[in-house]
Amino acid sequence: MFWFDRNDGRALFVDKRRERCVADTREGRREIVVDPDLLADFQKLPFPDGTFTLVVFDPPHTFAGPNGWTAKKYGRLQPGWENEIRAGFSECFRVLAPLGTLIFKWNEHRVPVSRVLALTPEKPLFGQRCGTTAKTHWIVFHKAEAPR
Repeated sequence: MFWFDRNDGRALFVDKRRERCVADTREGRREIVVDPDLLADFQKLPFPDGTFTLVVFDPPHTFAGPNGWTAKKYGRLQPGWENEIRAGFSECFRVLAPLGTLIFKWNEHRVPVSRVLALTPEKPLFGQRCGTTAKTHWIVFHKAEAPR
Protein backbone atom coordinates (compact mmCIF):
# COMPACT_ATOMS: atom_id res chain seq x y z
CA MET A 1 0.00 0.00 0.00
CA PHE A 2 2.94 2.37 0.46
CA TRP A 3 4.80 1.93 -2.83
CA PHE A 4 4.78 4.90 -5.18
CA ASP A 5 4.94 2.48 -8.12
CA ARG A 6 4.33 -1.17 -7.24
CA ASN A 7 5.56 -2.14 -10.72
CA ASP A 8 8.93 -0.43 -10.26
CA GLY A 9 11.56 -2.97 -11.31
CA ARG A 10 13.64 -2.19 -8.22
CA ALA A 11 10.90 -3.61 -5.96
CA LEU A 12 10.04 -7.27 -5.39
CA PHE A 13 6.70 -7.77 -3.65
CA VAL A 14 6.59 -11.05 -1.68
CA ASP A 15 3.49 -12.44 0.05
CA LYS A 16 2.30 -15.92 0.95
CA ARG A 17 -1.10 -15.36 -0.61
CA ARG A 18 -2.45 -14.38 -4.00
CA GLU A 19 -6.09 -13.43 -4.01
CA ARG A 20 -8.71 -11.10 -5.36
CA CYS A 21 -11.91 -10.50 -3.45
CA VAL A 22 -14.63 -7.97 -2.83
CA ALA A 23 -15.23 -6.80 0.71
CA ASP A 24 -18.05 -4.74 2.17
CA THR A 25 -16.79 -1.80 4.21
CA ARG A 26 -18.36 1.28 5.77
CA GLU A 27 -17.42 3.11 2.59
CA GLY A 28 -19.12 0.52 0.37
CA ARG A 29 -17.85 -2.43 -1.62
CA ARG A 30 -14.12 -2.53 -2.28
CA GLU A 31 -12.04 -4.85 -4.37
CA ILE A 32 -8.93 -6.19 -2.69
CA VAL A 33 -6.12 -7.50 -4.85
CA VAL A 34 -3.12 -9.26 -3.33
CA ASP A 35 -0.88 -10.08 -6.29
CA PRO A 36 2.74 -10.51 -5.23
CA ASP A 37 5.62 -10.87 -7.65
CA LEU A 38 6.63 -13.96 -5.71
CA LEU A 39 4.63 -16.31 -3.49
CA ALA A 40 6.71 -17.00 -0.39
CA ASP A 41 6.41 -16.98 3.39
CA PHE A 42 8.48 -14.32 5.16
CA GLN A 43 9.57 -17.01 7.64
CA LYS A 44 11.35 -18.97 4.86
CA LEU A 45 12.49 -16.62 2.12
CA PRO A 46 13.82 -18.36 -1.01
CA PHE A 47 16.93 -16.18 -1.40
CA PRO A 48 20.60 -16.69 -0.57
CA ASP A 49 22.14 -14.90 2.41
CA GLY A 50 22.94 -11.23 1.77
CA THR A 51 20.86 -10.91 -1.42
CA PHE A 52 19.35 -7.45 -0.81
CA THR A 53 20.68 -4.06 0.28
CA LEU A 54 17.18 -2.91 1.25
CA VAL A 55 14.39 -4.99 2.81
CA VAL A 56 10.95 -3.76 3.89
CA PHE A 57 9.24 -5.98 6.48
CA ASP A 58 5.53 -5.19 6.80
CA PRO A 59 3.94 -8.18 8.55
CA PRO A 60 0.28 -8.43 9.55
CA HIS A 61 -0.43 -6.56 12.76
CA THR A 62 -4.07 -7.27 13.52
CA PHE A 63 -6.15 -10.12 14.93
CA ALA A 64 -9.10 -9.23 12.69
CA GLY A 65 -11.54 -11.95 11.73
CA PRO A 66 -10.65 -13.93 8.58
CA ASN A 67 -13.48 -12.45 6.51
CA GLY A 68 -12.99 -8.80 7.42
CA TRP A 69 -11.66 -6.17 5.03
CA THR A 70 -8.54 -5.52 7.14
CA ALA A 71 -7.58 -9.21 7.29
CA LYS A 72 -8.13 -9.70 3.56
CA LYS A 73 -6.12 -6.61 2.68
CA TYR A 74 -3.22 -6.91 5.12
CA GLY A 75 -3.33 -10.44 6.51
CA ARG A 76 -3.79 -11.21 10.19
CA LEU A 77 -1.90 -12.47 13.17
CA GLN A 78 -2.49 -16.06 14.23
CA PRO A 79 -1.95 -17.74 17.60
CA GLY A 80 1.82 -18.14 17.98
CA TRP A 81 2.37 -14.91 16.06
CA GLU A 82 5.41 -14.06 18.18
CA ASN A 83 7.33 -17.02 16.73
CA GLU A 84 6.31 -16.00 13.20
CA ILE A 85 7.48 -12.41 13.65
CA ARG A 86 10.72 -13.58 15.33
CA ALA A 87 11.38 -15.89 12.35
CA GLY A 88 10.48 -13.08 9.95
CA PHE A 89 13.01 -10.72 11.50
CA SER A 90 15.63 -13.47 11.35
CA GLU A 91 14.95 -14.13 7.67
CA CYS A 92 14.95 -10.44 6.77
CA PHE A 93 18.35 -9.98 8.40
CA ARG A 94 19.63 -13.19 6.76
CA VAL A 95 18.80 -11.99 3.23
CA LEU A 96 20.00 -8.45 4.00
CA ALA A 97 23.51 -7.69 2.76
CA PRO A 98 26.16 -6.29 5.09
CA LEU A 99 25.62 -2.53 5.50
CA GLY A 100 22.06 -3.03 4.19
CA THR A 101 18.94 -1.35 5.53
CA LEU A 102 15.82 -3.01 6.93
CA ILE A 103 12.68 -0.91 7.19
CA PHE A 104 10.09 -2.36 9.52
CA LYS A 105 6.47 -1.18 9.58
CA TRP A 106 4.18 -1.89 12.52
CA ASN A 107 0.81 -0.57 13.64
CA GLU A 108 0.09 -0.67 17.37
CA HIS A 109 -3.60 -1.36 16.82
CA ARG A 110 -3.39 -4.35 19.18
CA VAL A 111 0.27 -5.01 20.02
CA PRO A 112 2.74 -2.36 21.24
CA VAL A 113 5.80 -1.91 19.06
CA SER A 114 8.05 -2.46 22.09
CA ARG A 115 6.69 -6.00 22.42
CA VAL A 116 7.45 -6.69 18.76
CA LEU A 117 10.96 -5.20 18.83
CA ALA A 118 11.74 -7.51 21.75
CA LEU A 119 11.42 -10.40 19.27
CA THR A 120 14.71 -9.54 17.53
CA PRO A 121 18.19 -9.12 19.01
CA GLU A 122 18.86 -6.40 16.42
CA LYS A 123 18.63 -2.81 17.59
CA PRO A 124 16.84 -0.17 15.51
CA LEU A 125 18.72 2.91 14.36
CA PHE A 126 15.73 5.28 14.33
CA GLY A 127 12.00 5.38 13.68
CA GLN A 128 8.98 7.58 13.10
CA ARG A 129 5.36 7.42 14.25
CA CYS A 130 2.72 8.51 11.75
CA GLY A 131 -0.97 8.36 10.94
CA THR A 132 -3.91 10.17 12.45
CA THR A 133 -3.53 8.30 15.75
CA ALA A 134 0.30 7.99 15.57
CA LYS A 135 0.05 4.21 15.94
CA THR A 136 1.97 3.29 12.79
CA HIS A 137 5.72 3.03 13.27
CA TRP A 138 8.35 3.04 10.53
CA ILE A 139 11.55 1.72 12.07
CA VAL A 140 14.96 1.59 10.40
CA PHE A 141 17.66 -0.98 11.13
CA HIS A 142 21.15 -0.91 9.63
CA LYS A 143 23.06 -4.17 9.34
CA ALA A 144 26.67 -4.18 10.41
CA GLU A 145 29.54 -5.09 8.12
CA ALA A 146 30.22 -8.80 7.74
CA PRO A 147 32.82 -10.08 10.21
CA ARG A 148 36.30 -10.41 8.71
